[in-house]
This record gives sequence, C-alpha cells and structure tokens, in this order.
Amino acid sequence: MLHFKTFLRNETSSWVTFVHGAGGSSAIWHKQIKDFKKEYNILLIDLRGHGKSKNKIYDKLKSYTFDSISDEIIEVLDYLKILKTHFIGISLGTIIIREIAERFPQRCKSLILGGAVMKLNFRGQVLMRLGVLLKSVIPYLLLYKFFAIIIMPRKKHRESRNLFINEAKKLYQKEFKRWFTLVSEVNPLLSLFRIKDSGIPTLYIMGEEDHMFLPSISKLVRNHVSSMLYIIPECGHVVNIERPQIFNRQVINYLRRIS
Repeated sequence: MLHFKTFLRNETSSWVTFVHGAGGSSAIWHKQIKDFKKEYNILLIDLRGHGKSKNKIYDKLKSYTFDSISDEIIEVLDYLKILKTHFIGISLGTIIIREIAERFPQRCKSLILGGAVMKLNFRGQVLMRLGVLLKSVIPYLLLYKFFAIIIMPRKKHRESRNLFINEAKKLYQKEFKRWFTLVSEVNPLLSLFRIKDSGIPTLYIMGEEDHMFLPSISKLVRNHVSSMLYIIPECGHVVNIERPQIFNRQVINYLRRIS
C-alpha cells in the first residue's frame, strides 16, 4: 500500500485528500496543513516510487498506467474507510485526480486542480518528444531540472522549482523513466477529459504566469458547467507553494460554498 499520513480533526469533518505531482511527494503540501486541518480531516499520500512509497514490487514493472495509480489511491481510501473526499492536486496529480473522478465519481465530493495539466501546448509536445529521445542518454536529474526550468522559469518561481528538484533527487533513473513514459503517452486521456465534463464540482486554480497550461484550462472551463477557474496574479505553475495564503483561502472558501 502507498505510504500515507493523516491529520484527524473529528469523525464528522469532511476529508480532503492531497495528491502531489511527478517528482514531488506529500511534503509539497506543508504550507496547506495548518489552515486545512482547522476544518477538515487531511489525508496526504505519496505516489508510488515517491517520498516513502518505495516498494520492490515496482522494480518488476516495465511501465505504469493511470488506472493502476488511481487504484492505489482508492486502496488507501478503502483502508481508512473514507467513503467520499474532496481531492486536491497539483500538476500531474491533477491528471490522476481526474482519472479517479472518471472511474470512481461516487468517491469525489469535489476536485481542486492546481496548476492543472489538461493539454500539452506545442512547447510541451516538443519537450516530451525531446525527453523521450534523451531519457536513456542524459541523467534523469539533469533532464528533470531542464523541464522544471522550462515550466517554472522565473526568479520568483525558484522556491517551488527547487522543492520539486530536491524531491526528484529521491527518485532513481528507472523510476523516472516509467513516470516520464506515462506522461509522454497521456494525450488521448487528456483529450477525453477536455471533452467530458465530470459533473463533479471542480475548481481550477492557476497561476497567471503558467503560460504552458493556463490557456487550455481557460478554454476548458468555458465548456464545463461544473467547473470554475481562479487565476492567482503574479504566480507560476506550483500555486500552492508560490502563493499559499491565496491558494488556501480560495480553496477553503470554495469548499465551504459547495458544502
């Protein structure tokens, strides 16, 4: 089972489940815990191969699927007897949450998708193809640093960029390749998510400077009646790290309203 950590408020409080992105770990949510635990029970999960979710069984796998990764999160919910939860994700974690919503909508109270990835623009497509060509030649950490700089290029993005790079150092080459291959083949799944409204209350919370992913989310929200978008000014991709006070306030207010 995936490694997890909980912060329990009481038995009647709603649950919020945090899902990090590729190369990160549940440690990236440290700026959220204090505010959210005042009103909610919190579940933090380390995805396979990340943080403390290291298992030798993964060494036998040649590739990963979003189905199997989302199943592992549901396994944790079942173990903790959490029937329904608000999901909060960042970057790649938003794809995993959207996959859970597609297959297990009855487990989702709402979806909070920060720095959401729902389409790779031309630059993203080029980067993915370049990465596929170079992933067996260049050390994974160097490739990861390159992608982090492209996605979070500005000086003000340094904290979130460094946090993800430091977490990525805890991975190893084989693990990185499996996750990279998974992301590079995600286009058909994202195409489905852009077309299909989940019907679950969804808040996209994006940085104004997230030029790689914000345009596609702006377009998506206009076509999905269950979704709304909040854009944080002067902020990049990793909104929960760069502007934690705004992120926490907007998300908690949204959860209060839909409750």
